[in-house]
Amino acid sequence: MHLVLEVETDKAVENSIERISQDMRGLLKKERIRHTGLKRVDGRTFSVRIPDAETLEKFDAMLDKEFSGLRVISRAVEGDATVVLMGLPDKETAETHDMATRQALETIRNRIDQFGVSEPDIRRQGDNRILVQLPGVKDTQRAKGLIGKTALLEFKLVDESNDVNAALKGPVPQGSEILYQYQIDPETGRKVNQVPHLLKKRTILTGANLTDARVQIDSQYNEPYVTLDFDRKGGRIFAKVTEENVKKRLAIVLDDRIYSAPVIQEKIGGGKARITGNFTTEEANDLSIALRAGALPAPVKILEERSVGPSLGHDSIRYGLISMCIGGALVILFMIIYYKASGVIADLALVMNIILIAGGLAGFQATLTLPGIAGIILTIGMAVDANVLIFERIREELNLGKTPRAAVDSGYDRATLTILDANVTTLIAALVLFQFGTGPIKGFAVTLSLGVIASLFTSLVMTRMVFDYLLINRKMRRLSI
Repeated sequence: MHLVLEVETDKAVENSIERISQDMRGLLKKERIRHTGLKRVDGRTFSVRIPDAETLEKFDAMLDKEFSGLRVISRAVEGDATVVLMGLPDKETAETHDMATRQALETIRNRIDQFGVSEPDIRRQGDNRILVQLPGVKDTQRAKGLIGKTALLEFKLVDESNDVNAALKGPVPQGSEILYQYQIDPETGRKVNQVPHLLKKRTILTGANLTDARVQIDSQYNEPYVTLDFDRKGGRIFAKVTEENVKKRLAIVLDDRIYSAPVIQEKIGGGKARITGNFTTEEANDLSIALRAGALPAPVKILEERSVGPSLGHDSIRYGLISMCIGGALVILFMIIYYKASGVIADLALVMNIILIAGGLAGFQATLTLPGIAGIILTIGMAVDANVLIFERIREELNLGKTPRAAVDSGYDRATLTILDANVTTLIAALVLFQFGTGPIKGFAVTLSLGVIASLFTSLVMTRMVFDYLLINRKMRRLSI
């Protein structure tokens, strides 16, 4: 599955402006600085209307002290009042764009890692685009839904001082907004009703304070729900809010959709909460993954989508396996011709080596990709390398007139340290590739690492056991090497 995503970085700037304007609104109220209007002008600017010159001085002092990073774009005098237009400096706007793309890249990578896709390739393209390639994905719609979910979790109080029906018909009260709670038919999975709620715009707590999200099953109704664990700061805020708003309703909002709006019965300590909403198990799992991985800083839009069928992959893998079989057969033939019966022992070790690699891949549930096949082919050549070192040492000892058993003991003892040195350095390189590589590089590193470990066992332990059996148990007096 091949996707090209575009991060709507302008939305991240809008969110920053919205957050700053809300902070300013709260500070103006706290400092008792009068204003006759604070509103967003566009996605990058907002304005404050100050009624008189005296208040303007107080406002400027607060601006210098608390919002020194803001850029004052213009001041327009309207009678006694002054309208101050503000926005982010160009440098900070560019940094917000860049940060949004980088954060989106990491968030998408975390989600896909938890989704269980082996060897994904996720990289940045240009200023605000992300390339995602996912091998072996069957449910493409679910993958796209998980990648594109903004997962912005917010806790907001329900505005119970105003009537939601009046807000639907007329202007929405200042500082409030209308969001909907969808009721889903569990049998059809379709929306059957949407209930409007009037919420206070101010966000009390966000998913930034979330440390974990897990799926649990309600023992009473046998339905899945998502449990939330907050960090120390989030738990403290949640406890304080629930203590101060007993008998009021607190809405749990995800991506501007209300999942539930329960009445706070008592103070909720311990930093825990839950989200219910008639989920299927799959929906609850995807929601918990998105929340654990963190919210996207801005929405992402799919610009390009392609799914490559298995025909190309079948051909490539077939040729890869053919090359592995031919390479293995040539190595086996060479060992038999050059080392005679001892070469057959090395070949048995080689076959066992490949079986161990396959077992390791199955155990780790790794995907065998073309780079992985390349790693196995490389391992086939390296696996007999250790036996070549041992056999040449045994030949030297036999030429010096030692008995077969003494020659084998001496050959293994003297070659072991050299073999360990060579394989451990290769293993270090493979682990570094796995740690810092992406997608195909990791596939190569996995099979190479398994191959190195397996070849150490087969060459130093397994072949030694065969020689000991032949020389001690079967009393073999002549060594075919």
